[in-house]
Amino acid sequence: MKPITSIEDLRQLARRRVPRMFYEYADSGSWTESTYRANEADLAAIRLRQRVAINLEQRSVRTTMLGQDVAMPVAIAPTGLTGMQHADGEILAARAAQAFGIPFTLSTMSICSMEDVAQATGGHPFWMQVYVMRDRGFVERLVQRARHANVSALVLTLDLPFSGQRHKDIRNGLTAPPRLTPGNLFDILSKPRWWSAMLRTRRRTLGNIVGHIDGLDDNVLLSEWCACQFDPSLNWADVAWLRRIWEGKLVLKGIQDVEDARLAADVGADAIIVSNHGGRQLDGAESSIVALPEIADAVGTRLEVHMDGGIRSGQDVLKAIALGARGTYIGRAMLYGLGAMGQAGVTKALEIIRKELDLTMAFCGHTDIRQVGPDVLRPARRAELGEPLALRRAA
Repeated sequence: MKPITSIEDLRQLARRRVPRMFYEYADSGSWTESTYRANEADLAAIRLRQRVAINLEQRSVRTTMLGQDVAMPVAIAPTGLTGMQHADGEILAARAAQAFGIPFTLSTMSICSMEDVAQATGGHPFWMQVYVMRDRGFVERLVQRARHANVSALVLTLDLPFSGQRHKDIRNGLTAPPRLTPGNLFDILSKPRWWSAMLRTRRRTLGNIVGHIDGLDDNVLLSEWCACQFDPSLNWADVAWLRRIWEGKLVLKGIQDVEDARLAADVGADAIIVSNHGGRQLDGAESSIVALPEIADAVGTRLEVHMDGGIRSGQDVLKAIALGARGTYIGRAMLYGLGAMGQAGVTKALEIIRKELDLTMAFCGHTDIRQVGPDVLRPARRAELGEPLALRRAA
């Protein structure tokens, strides 16, 4: 196998090793996928400002997110069905994140349950993503379970009152566990690393749900329950309700608009994630990096502003920090590593990002990630992406 030097190398390896329905679940967006592509393209278009003749011997990319010391301003994003990219995927990713010193966020729609993750990581604190579902009793029980599992932050996803139309999932007939049609059975059998590992685990369904809702042991009924539970009536009163019943840190994910960011601060959130759900919800929405500066400028003194969407390198992390993010999240980059090489692949993805972040920061003339601002960006692009923020920080 050729050396792994980038997240793209991990993506290509994952594509060969993960069944198509699960690989494309991770590596796709909604409708035309224009927002999915824009997340990466707009980050790539930002130009950096190289500096020279600066003492760069002592450098650090360590910082904090939600008051937690982190090895770099990166957290693992919540991703559904992670345990279908690789057997016991959420456990492996959580262990990799714990060893590396960054936060791991578990999805409600995970294959491994929060109890599985807590046990596998020795009770180490982690973050948990939730939805406000129609069944508020289930949500209350989920919050109570999160307390017992030593979850230190809840990440409430706001931009999924219903699923965007994801054409690849429709064509593939995505299910978890996979529905064994002739087409996907042949594809699964062609991925021996994947199915041999999957045969050795008992975790093949939605672990946070099965066993916690009466009568949902049948996979057909489980799919029907999940499909009808996303709540289109979700509003800020529901967010305030969750804030009242959860005493820990609360992060609101899916913020793309300044007014929503202000409402998030008003309701008592500790942080927001500027996010378009990886381009998987509203196709045609602007990229996360374009939305970031105005939002950071509006509410960055009231709560922490984080960002996800398109982060594929340490350079992307640096650009987001320069434009106002306190921290960033990786979803697909983690999934590519997991699908390619399991826990070792997640660790490899984190190592790649940290090294790229460290070197790029140094080339831009900085030695401490906490001191990075818009001065690391070329002025013309800085103005295009958010002149008010850039001018305020440069003053």
